[in-house]
Amino acid sequence: MRQARETLGLTYRDVEQASYELAAKRGRPDFILHISRLADIENRNVVPSLHKLYSLATIYHLSPLQISGWYEAPFQQTFEDGAAFPAPQTHLHEFPAGFSLDSRFGAGPGSECTGLVNEPPDNLRLFPGIKEEANAHIRYGYIGLADRRMAPILRPGSMVMVDTAVRKIEEAEWYTEYDRPLYFVETRGGYRCGWFLKLKSRLVMQPHMLSHCAPEAWRTPEEAEVVGKVVGVITYLNDPWDCGREVTHTMQSDSIGKVP
Repeated sequence: MRQARETLGLTYRDVEQASYELAAKRGRPDFILHISRLADIENRNVVPSLHKLYSLATIYHLSPLQISGWYEAPFQQTFEDGAAFPAPQTHLHEFPAGFSLDSRFGAGPGSECTGLVNEPPDNLRLFPGIKEEANAHIRYGYIGLADRRMAPILRPGSMVMVDTAVRKIEEAEWYTEYDRPLYFVETRGGYRCGWFLKLKSRLVMQPHMLSHCAPEAWRTPEEAEVVGKVVGVITYLNDPWDCGREVTHTMQSDSIGKVP
């Protein structure tokens, strides 16, 4: 706390005066930071109250979540820790998910490209229903805004959980399109996520029939590799964007018609 204050060139008096102004704006005296309280916070490890933490974050231009972590109260991990305490009733759970994507194929937040998330979103590291020991195998994928191959099951902008421990295409029977396994695959030209089948040395992707996209095929392992099986989906029920884009292009040079 002292370092944060001194970095900004603020004195105790400056902070106290700013807190008075903040308290007047918010209409509550709880936001006031008296000099004696500031000294206790910096020198005696006194934990600031909720309102005073807000004042410190505001005046020092810091994230209140960051400050809470200094006191071993990691508010950013509430979703992760909360996964261990499931509730019997269906409910909403707030979790802002910030993430970055694999940039090799031009992917990025809001990108039109499908890609893998480089770092797992902080609040999704322990998704409800996923055993903690299984998280070592979990990666997160992002369905590009221009990727409509699996719409409407996987709409553009969706996120998927990928179990990298399962890299073999399953041949088990399935009865509905919702039972059919989904896989995340890396190809030379980018990533694909959807239904796949193995035909000899070829890996074939079968888009959803309503997507109006053509099947694609690649030689394995030279041109395509299975990253893992999709075990979870965060998707949209309706397009959140104006998707007046062209139909997803397919690799005509290596289409399904060439599969032996």
